[in-house]
Amino acid sequence: MEKINIAVAQSGGPTAAINATLAGVFERAFESEKIGHIYGSINGIEGMIKDDLVPLDSILTSEHDLDLLKKTPSTVLGSCRYKLAEYDPTDSVTETEYMNIMSTMEKHGIGAFFYIGGNDSMDTVNKLDRYIKSVGKDIKVIGVPKTIDNDLPLTDHTPGFGSAAKYVATTLQEIIRDSRVYSIQSITIVEIMGRNAGWLTASSCVLRANGEPAPHLIYVPEAFPDGFDMNKFFEDVDRMMKRYRAVIVAVSEGIVPSDRDYVKTGADAFGHTDNSGVAKYLEKCCAKRFGCKVRSIELNVMQRCSSHIASATDISESVRIGKAAVDCALAGDSGRMMCFRRISNEPYRVEVTSEDVALAANKEKFLPDNWITADRSDITMDALGYFLPLIRGEITPEYRNGIPIHFRLNQ
Repeated sequence: MEKINIAVAQSGGPTAAINATLAGVFERAFESEKIGHIYGSINGIEGMIKDDLVPLDSILTSEHDLDLLKKTPSTVLGSCRYKLAEYDPTDSVTETEYMNIMSTMEKHGIGAFFYIGGNDSMDTVNKLDRYIKSVGKDIKVIGVPKTIDNDLPLTDHTPGFGSAAKYVATTLQEIIRDSRVYSIQSITIVEIMGRNAGWLTASSCVLRANGEPAPHLIYVPEAFPDGFDMNKFFEDVDRMMKRYRAVIVAVSEGIVPSDRDYVKTGADAFGHTDNSGVAKYLEKCCAKRFGCKVRSIELNVMQRCSSHIASATDISESVRIGKAAVDCALAGDSGRMMCFRRISNEPYRVEVTSEDVALAANKEKFLPDNWITADRSDITMDALGYFLPLIRGEITPEYRNGIPIHFRLNQ
């Protein structure tokens, strides 16, 4: 039997689990008699365009390497936010781009390509699969989901989300402990990632499972399609200040106060703005309105790569879906995105399926409306059954000199 070689790449924002998915792809490919060499594409699709591949089967040479890779956050192969244009043979730039990708694949005997990423990465998978089919080549292209935003349609949840949610909840709990030290009234506003979808911010409600009433207010973008009403916000905060000495507010970065031109800095190739600063803005407004101690905290990039508190469920599922992606390609499928389908919450069970990647490319999944309270200031208890299984279980990092160690390509 003639073997095929494969290539795998990582794209978009980093997570604590994307390397575990890479490890899953590698493990299944390495044990398959149908696969020869396993290549990694440096910086996502850019590596395929530039023929910048590394031989993973010469780099991951031991069980220890793979175990360390699974516990290493971010993208060991590097990432990109490169928007692959729609193939147009009349456009010399576009044609050259696709021809370069095909040249790389043919040079290295690539029979299957796996792209680990989010919404925009699935757009790349969709375009590349259509191009390859249009030129009559037998190369399988499979999308493997990843995003802390949890906003990919078709799949119950995305690898990387559970670990980010666990970090957010744990950090919020520590912020709560800190805020209650003093007898004075205070307001703490915590800004959490989520441009258009509030999954990560909403997940902070898991603290209620352990009897923690905070965060007392949770604001997600889905609740405010017409803008964030500042007067209603002040009423909510005032109501909570009458009950709690230290009020904790969780707010998505995508919240847009309706009484100002919200500043959004820059935009990537896909037109996504870099949202930040809403917590700082709300801090200034609350300080002026209530005259008490107010602080804002932006969790920023720490939400993405905090592998020291990764979810064991998240890591194991990330490996599992990477392995399933290889099985999918070897079964002859292409243009598919791997998905989780939840069977039950308690006991927690999921199965891995695949769907047409075109149905997920550049699309977003939003919080169910019935998870948002009627007054739009909190998340209902109905959401707990969904979130809690995803954050359970702990990963023990490997330490050296008291510091967790990570797998790196360039040691």
